[in-house]
Amino acid sequence: MPFVVVHQDQDLLAKAVAARLVTRLVDAQSAGGGAHVVLTGGGVGTAVLAELAATPARDAVDWQNVDIWWGDERYLPSGHEERNETGARAALLDHVDVDERRVHPMPASDSGLSPEDAARKYAEELRKATRPDDHGDVPSFDVLMLGLGPDAHVASLFPGLPALRESRPVVAVHGAPKPPPTRLSLTLPALRTAEEVWILAAGESKAKAARLALSDADPAEVPAAGARGKQRTLFVLDRAAAGELPPDISRPASR
Repeated sequence: MPFVVVHQDQDLLAKAVAARLVTRLVDAQSAGGGAHVVLTGGGVGTAVLAELAATPARDAVDWQNVDIWWGDERYLPSGHEERNETGARAALLDHVDVDERRVHPMPASDSGLSPEDAARKYAEELRKATRPDDHGDVPSFDVLMLGLGPDAHVASLFPGLPALRESRPVVAVHGAPKPPPTRLSLTLPALRTAEEVWILAAGESKAKAARLALSDADPAEVPAAGARGKQRTLFVLDRAAAGELPPDISRPASR
């Protein structure tokens, strides 16, 4: 059963997730030397990265030994302001000592690759980063963060689109209802390789999606209902996004 944490507003949510992420990465590095994290874009995801950059606690992480991945990407030119990579670099990656060889952005539209070839290239990059105990073609991410759309999409997996039925780890998405229409995305099987999946949402517009995502809904209709971690699934919401949750879902008091 997913665990739900509710914070007063988006600012407190972002600070809390940043602190939680530091702890999780430090724990992963203490156990195995390295860590794999999957970033998300959007307002909440970028706010978390900015809070992480701002906190002195970030220095507890050995950033040289963190592999950084993305759950999805808009298929736009390198450096485009709407690319998740661009936002993540400005908010966090330009401010910490990362090893660029361990930063794994999804290919851009000016890479010379078609979206389908770009998806295959990213899948190969994931496969090369696996360890024997991963038992598959995708690393066991320590933390995979996802934003939540008002339609309950996660990554670029939108309700009703063929990508939701894919078994491959990475796919090209065409005809996305949210611009731009062409994207790259991890699939549900790839998301489920993560030890921990954190779904982040703020605002009243996400309340219905959060309620559905915590139900037994069909992931073909409610993609977020299919995003679950192997060890833990955590929904981190602000009060507005939690506004439609049923009273029987246990969650800590807001801070």
